[in-house]
Amino acid sequence: MSDAPPVATRGLVKRYGEIVAVAGVDLTVEPGDIFGYLGPNGAGKTTSLRMMLGLIRPSEGSVRLFGRDPLEEGAKALEGVAGFVEAPRFYPYLSGRKNLRLLADYDDGDSRARIEEMLELVELRDRAKDRVGGYSHGMRQRLGIAASLLRRPRLLLLDEPTTGLDPAGMRDMRQLVRRLAGEGITVLLSSHLLGEVEELCNRVAIIRKGGIVYEGALQQLLATAASGYRLRATEPERARMLALAQQGIDDVGLEGPDLVFTADEEALAGLSIALGQARIGITALGSATASLEELFLVLTGGESSDHDREAVVA
Repeated sequence: MSDAPPVATRGLVKRYGEIVAVAGVDLTVEPGDIFGYLGPNGAGKTTSLRMMLGLIRPSEGSVRLFGRDPLEEGAKALEGVAGFVEAPRFYPYLSGRKNLRLLADYDDGDSRARIEEMLELVELRDRAKDRVGGYSHGMRQRLGIAASLLRRPRLLLLDEPTTGLDPAGMRDMRQLVRRLAGEGITVLLSSHLLGEVEELCNRVAIIRKGGIVYEGALQQLLATAASGYRLRATEPERARMLALAQQGIDDVGLEGPDLVFTADEEALAGLSIALGQARIGITALGSATASLEELFLVLTGGESSDHDREAVVA
């Protein structure tokens, strides 16, 4: 049981009448991952997460959390698992501390003893006596993480954890996620903030129209989009003409002030020498790779998250 991955789904399907919300999702989250689950709104992310936690029943397929099926084993399958789907909910007329005490009473006896530590961790101790109804969205998000951590999870599922946070709050949330991962907690997070995912995650899955279009290492995905080199010179047009004349350099073009091209290392070295001999200064030179945002748009067909997905007839 201990060797089983924190999350493994196979052929996961969810239908609502003739609408297929999730269409055969296979993914595996390995121990120690910060795993990003990405897709346009309506692609099936939240529905998938709900099935993973046993909140809704799959139409087909299976979910295993550390080798256990939430539908067959119920709460036992959720041992070592915590998190929230969509926004965390609390009693607004109770304080943050009292909400955590109430949740701790449903868990083991050790959880209540950890309340102050968790409030300190998410930087809410000074506001813990205040009613949650007066909390900002970001404060409720942090309280949700504190509630999740009370039970010492080995797997933490977070659905859009930085939504509604200001830049400082987003930075603090990223630091918290890194800290938790550093303590051995596997993190599965759903997010539409691709820059954040690129900074945090080591592995990702991208879902489109209910199906996975990529799952694997983030760096491997980014490496597949390596597109040569980007060079900035003091005289861009003259640099372009030299590049066109250089053997082994292809796909030469100008993007604003930057010269972009593909080349092997020998040809790149030759171009650098030629530019120097022509007294054209090189102010910047680096690999030109697509961003995660660009790759995401390619893999999802550039779908707008504001458009509803068409119904798929089962």
